[in-house]
Amino acid sequence: MIERVETGERMSKIVKHDGVVYLCGQVGAGESVAEQTTDCLSRIDHLLDQAGSDKEHILQAIIWISDMSYFAEMNAVWDNWVPNSHAPARACGEAKLARDVLKVEIIITAAIKQEGEQK
Repeated sequence: MIERVETGERMSKIVKHDGVVYLCGQVGAGESVAEQTTDCLSRIDHLLDQAGSDKEHILQAIIWISDMSYFAEMNAVWDNWVPNSHAPARACGEAKLARDVLKVEIIITAAIKQEGEQK
């Protein structure tokens, strides 16, 4: 069974299927890459919680940044957010994002926590 959460005309914020949660791409507010990444990851935390998962269950992250010169700044925030020993498979590339003010977008796929599982 496929479950779609917060579905609109164009997309769902969350899609769950067969123990896996797929989040739509998340962007954040702020002027700097660090601010946008921090806000983006906070939004991801909220969606994962809503979907019955968390950052320790992330399977894959796809990160788009508008300029590769932002790579180190984005990684500094990312590295502090990812729990030790729980780094997901990850790709990061440069792309023109939907609005000129956006510097980072992150797409997450995660496992849904099983019943009785801690965290």
